[in-house]
Amino acid sequence: MDNVRSMLCALLFALPFCGTAQADIIASWKSVQMPAPPELKTFAITDPAHTALLLLDFDTSTCNSNERPTCAASLPYVADLLKKSREANLMIVYSLTSTGTLAAVPPAIAAKGDEKVVQSGVDKFFNTELETALKAKGIQTVIVTGTMAHGAVLYTASEAALRGFKVVVPTDGMSSKDPFGELSAAWILANAPGSVSKNVTLTRSSMITFPQ
Repeated sequence: MDNVRSMLCALLFALPFCGTAQADIIASWKSVQMPAPPELKTFAITDPAHTALLLLDFDTSTCNSNERPTCAASLPYVADLLKKSREANLMIVYSLTSTGTLAAVPPAIAAKGDEKVVQSGVDKFFNTELETALKAKGIQTVIVTGTMAHGAVLYTASEAALRGFKVVVPTDGMSSKDPFGELSAAWILANAPGSVSKNVTLTRSSMITFPQ
């Protein structure tokens, strides 16, 4: 048995019983190599009547140059998407955190009085009327923007994909407190098994086209 074990260790150096593999990801954290970035793809909105733009948890108390600089930097891109979406008559949906208010949404992307608003934790489908409201309008595709990338964006986009919606995530429209939150969310959405990655398109706002 010892001879077999020695031979296997020589051939497969990283086997746990060779005593060289780390016990878990925390122990081997520093040795993990960064994966290649996900591919960004163009997305054409061909059916605006069945497409919605989601703006998740934007709040002036956190989306500013001091608290979350990348959120503040994302606002012009989100504002441009919002303008084009309204012009094309997409459904617009805002979400608030559990303690947020609509008045705290940054002025550049402020809501109008007739646009849908939901309030929840990181999953905006949980205990809200979001799915009901989307299906009542016949929505089939959602464009997801927001903060935090590894919170509201990741969980709401994943839930949308699991519920059968096509999901478009512009990477310049999501933000976190630090870049790794954005990186990890993008990687998971692009690589998660099953219907999540199958139904998610990663893109940039400039790569989304609207009907002329």
